[in-house]
Amino acid sequence: MGEFELIQRYFQPVARDTAHPDVKLGIGDDCAIQRIPPGHELVFSVDTLVEGVHFPSRYAPDRLARRALAVAASDLAAMGAKPVCFTLAMTLPKADAHWLERFSSELAQAGREFGLALAGGDTTRGPLTLTIQVHGTVPEGQALLRSGAQPGDLVVVSGTLGDAAAALDYLETGAPSQYQQTLLDRYNRPQPRLALGQLLRNRASAAIDISDGLLADLGHLLQASGCGAVIDAGRIPLSPALRDLAGEEAIGHALRGGDDYELCFTLPARFRDALHRQSPIPLQVIGDVVAEPGLTLLNADKHATPGRSGYEHFGADND
Repeated sequence: MGEFELIQRYFQPVARDTAHPDVKLGIGDDCAIQRIPPGHELVFSVDTLVEGVHFPSRYAPDRLARRALAVAASDLAAMGAKPVCFTLAMTLPKADAHWLERFSSELAQAGREFGLALAGGDTTRGPLTLTIQVHGTVPEGQALLRSGAQPGDLVVVSGTLGDAAAALDYLETGAPSQYQQTLLDRYNRPQPRLALGQLLRNRASAAIDISDGLLADLGHLLQASGCGAVIDAGRIPLSPALRDLAGEEAIGHALRGGDDYELCFTLPARFRDALHRQSPIPLQVIGDVVAEPGLTLLNADKHATPGRSGYEHFGADND
């Protein structure tokens, strides 16, 4: 099967199924054309996923499609953007018709769910690698940045943390228990918090999605903002599944484990009550922004320790 036949058979249908009115021209030309509504700005981000690094070897193609697009869409959520379209560059070991059918079918489903139209891409032969670039729009001047946190703001997270990291222990489990399946669903089917991100416009002072672990990603936000934070570990939201399966290690997964794709943001206190009422998912205040740079973690006894980082793509432990 040649490249053009592959695109026509498996990805032209995805483009049709995920069509978006702001995509003026999609697959079939040298470039796609996206309309930008008056008074809006283009927001875009790119993610690369490599087999054996960002997802397991022999990972199911439907799971891969959903996970890859969700991971990329989470960056739009962190910026408060409305999703529009995406491009997909794929490096494949071979053109396996069964694999491509499962992959493209789930890609279309995820695209419809997230409001992202497939607008173009590329295919080539080699080790399995996906690169997805997502595009969205925000009203001019309203994009959420990492650099706006102010002393006195609240530090808030969405959902529960640590489930996806703990799921790594069960990826090869043949018949997972109910709690194990709960964790696996968080890893295999991450949910980008797109509606929440848009709700945070003109409210949150800074935001980031949690991909490399709470401490690492919050640390990036604080560094960009030139301030620090005090976090109460006892207030970090944990799921019943994580508490039951991980025990004392649960908080470690929540603090340093990656792949949650929840939002962490700083919020002036005056917006707290209204946001809690309007948010489509549970929110939890876990600490406060302070003027002194650095991240301080309060343990169960309220003893302060420096917050340590999470996953780093080129860290010493990731060679």
